[in-house]
Amino acid sequence: MAARARYYDGKVALAREVTVRPASHELLIIDAVDSQVVARWPSSELVVLGDTEHEKAPPVARRGEEGRLVIEDPELRRQLAQTMPPLAALGRSRPAALPRIALFGATLAAAIGLFWIAIDVGSGTVAPYVPYDLQRRLGESVAEDLTGEQPLCQGRAGLAAINGLATRLAKAAGYPHPVSVRIVKGGPVNAYTLPGGILVFYSDLIDLTRDGDELAGVLAHEMGHVTHYHAIKGLARQFGVEQLLRSMTGGFSDLGTVGAGGSLLLALRNGRSFERDADATAVELLEKLGLRADGVSRFFERMLEKQPVDMASAIGIWSSHPPTAERIAATRRPATGTPAFSDAQWAALQSVCGPKERTPAPNRPGMKPSAPLPPTNRL
Repeated sequence: MAARARYYDGKVALAREVTVRPASHELLIIDAVDSQVVARWPSSELVVLGDTEHEKAPPVARRGEEGRLVIEDPELRRQLAQTMPPLAALGRSRPAALPRIALFGATLAAAIGLFWIAIDVGSGTVAPYVPYDLQRRLGESVAEDLTGEQPLCQGRAGLAAINGLATRLAKAAGYPHPVSVRIVKGGPVNAYTLPGGILVFYSDLIDLTRDGDELAGVLAHEMGHVTHYHAIKGLARQFGVEQLLRSMTGGFSDLGTVGAGGSLLLALRNGRSFERDADATAVELLEKLGLRADGVSRFFERMLEKQPVDMASAIGIWSSHPPTAERIAATRRPATGTPAFSDAQWAALQSVCGPKERTPAPNRPGMKPSAPLPPTNRL
């Protein structure tokens, strides 16, 4: 029996084509070109190197020498393994790849799952104990990044009205730190919560609300995020995900730091459970203060009227918010209780960014130019 193989003498990197022939007490390595014996390895000194379970063709060597013999033909390896007991390891069948891949995948999935549970539970446990000064500094930095150069509204009476209600809601919720509401002039129609009890409202959202109770519903919803520490929990989760990605990619992650662009927005997004918690807390706090709580559902109805195609419902589980119809049903309350703002406070909130002028209608031919219309508020 002659087996074709490659022989490395350990002195140069060049491989030599050889045949392999087992004798009674030795393995003959013969040059495939001139049939000269290259080496005689006693069978008692033969050893199979490498990982026979995972390597396709583990090398054979003589103990104490640098030479290596590689036999890639599996049938020839099997025959040599049967002929020479020291080479028995060459005949062992390698385990199938699919079960090993499945085991690795299951182990990786379990590790990621446990890590995510630790992130989820850990962030919820740690968030309330993060020093308030640190939360506030972080919130201030994030607010500056997100609002950019958009001007803040300065109407004192309007700001006093909305901050006064925010303070009452925080006290009713047992939130132990100060809260502050900032109103950014313009759009989008949005409001969000930042670490440190900072609430950011856009004036376009105030313009969309029909009355003070709808605005109070939005404010109470955002206070729900504050009292549940959702913003700092989101950032803590993002730190955990960042570390998970670094461990999976050998220290590299394209999410960057928490304060950088898309990673920051990803961290501050509230998931469905956060949104449901904030909705429920909003109604609870308003009712606890004896205020009208029907503004929560009425504002969601206003949003649905503005955009009839509910994206949260359309994209299903991929949405970070529950379907709007679900939120309306969950927060619907009777129109009972005290209005959240007085008429004067509501008027101050409507003009918190300054008076708004209505654009005059164009003059028809033959008509005298119309006088400028007085300033008016857009609801």
